[in-house]
Amino acid sequence: MAAVPKGLDDIDLKILNEIQADGRITNVELAKRVGISPPPCLRRVKALEEAGYIQGYRGLLDPHRLGFDVTVFASVHLSSQAEADLRAFEDFVRGEPLVRECWMLSGEVDFILKCVAPDMATFQEFVAHLTAAPHVRNVRTSLVLRNPKNAAAVPFELKRPG
Repeated sequence: MAAVPKGLDDIDLKILNEIQADGRITNVELAKRVGISPPPCLRRVKALEEAGYIQGYRGLLDPHRLGFDVTVFASVHLSSQAEADLRAFEDFVRGEPLVRECWMLSGEVDFILKCVAPDMATFQEFVAHLTAAPHVRNVRTSLVLRNPKNAAAVPFELKRPG
């Protein structure tokens, strides 16, 4: 188990690990797995939610089964890194349904976007729209060929110095 972040004990970390492995786990089963009774377990989960350690719960869907066969990463260079321009681009991206993730980076690329689309024609239309967005200097795309690892979980198994 990782070193305990300030304010969390080993039980909290076990709760977080179990919840990220199975967000649909019942409180009774969760309490059993972490070795406490259900009422304090529920209080701890609520406290972890309120403190922001648990950001939400969601089902992981298979995009290919749902007809989204194209996954692309788009590297975006902006012509300006002024805070107002960065925020304007972030606002633009939030309104784009094909963009599933957006990360601001340091280095040569300002943003990287993970996009899904039903087909290449739809994605190409989006790229044209993205390239025309304010302050976008250029866009480079990389088509995903396969995804051998897709772990959205925090790696609790790592030992951290502490």
